[in-house]
Amino acid sequence: MSEAARPLSLVVISAGLSVPSSTRMLADRLAAATRDVLEARGHPVDVAVIEVKDYAHDVVDATLTHFAGERLQSAIDRLKTADGVIAVTPTFNLSYAGLFKSFIDVVDPGAFTGVPVLLAATGGTARHSLAIDYTLRPLFTYLKADIVPLSVFAAAEDFGSPTTSHDTTPLNTRTTQAATILATRILHPTPTLATPAPSPTTDATPPLPQARTQDDFTDFIPMTDLLRPSP
Repeated sequence: MSEAARPLSLVVISAGLSVPSSTRMLADRLAAATRDVLEARGHPVDVAVIEVKDYAHDVVDATLTHFAGERLQSAIDRLKTADGVIAVTPTFNLSYAGLFKSFIDVVDPGAFTGVPVLLAATGGTARHSLAIDYTLRPLFTYLKADIVPLSVFAAAEDFGSPTTSHDTTPLNTRTTQAATILATRILHPTPTLATPAPSPTTDATPPLPQARTQDDFTDFIPMTDLLRPSP
């Protein structure tokens, strides 16, 4: 099979806690939109969804033992080989779900390095939308992910309603826009900053600093003199 025909791996992390879940609904929309864009550009896609709540006990065990069981390790391995990731979490107290963070904590630190990641979240109202920029984005920046600049937040009223009172852009439009950017990042990854190779002319070992001589301290004034009151 040629490289162009190799199925791209898209991994979706969904941290919804209920069934059905608005978080999973948003995750599925983003995954479908991203898959449609990639397939329209001639690239088959293999979508894998990690429903975090299904791994809750495995995550706790791995947190306590520092060892991932077979089932959890299989999910982590999928992340390691992902060409792109969609991470979706509900918001609680203006932050990501605790289970979502616990899952990220047991994933190998380098799994997200350079990987295009689309961030998304759900919440009761649009007032929680800043949680993405205040919590999710710093987290994945620390993990050195290639974060898609456009994130998607969906409030409860977004589902089944064309617009919200705070955002006149329909959820479907925002989903398509973000998915298109993610697909482009997957096909054309952002170059990572690499350390340049040493050059014999420009990277030679710098000379050692010269030791100070007594003359360097001719203008030295003792602290006691500085503190002495003026006459």
